[in-house]
Amino acid sequence: MAQIPERFHDLFDVKTFGHFSTVMPDGTPQVTPVWVDYDEPANRVLVNTARGRRKERNVRRNPKVGMSMTDPSDPYRFLSVRGEVTDLTEEGADAHIDALAKRYMGADEYPNRDSEDGARVVIRIRPDAVSHS
Repeated sequence: MAQIPERFHDLFDVKTFGHFSTVMPDGTPQVTPVWVDYDEPANRVLVNTARGRRKERNVRRNPKVGMSMTDPSDPYRFLSVRGEVTDLTEEGADAHIDALAKRYMGADEYPNRDSEDGARVVIRIRPDAVSHS
């Protein structure tokens, strides 16, 4: 298991958008821009989505994923993670999306919950390879 270097932890405290790559049923990549978070004690990158969305269905079938992100204030500073989804859970997912909405939108609650069909889920990613610049 690889570690996220401490000097890149700040990327998870600001409005850094990740590009989350999953594998489609036919083996081709699927990439989605996402809000991203980091559970430092567990060394897990977190993505929050609604159950039933393409990325959630893809990781249930194939847990191998990739994520890249660039520093919003310096596009030449980046972090890239390849790893495996170790957990996909609804537990804590509503509170997590609200915390992300606070960071990314300045809102106390995620405003789009009413337009979603599925429950929120947190995708927990174990970093197996990390690159950065």
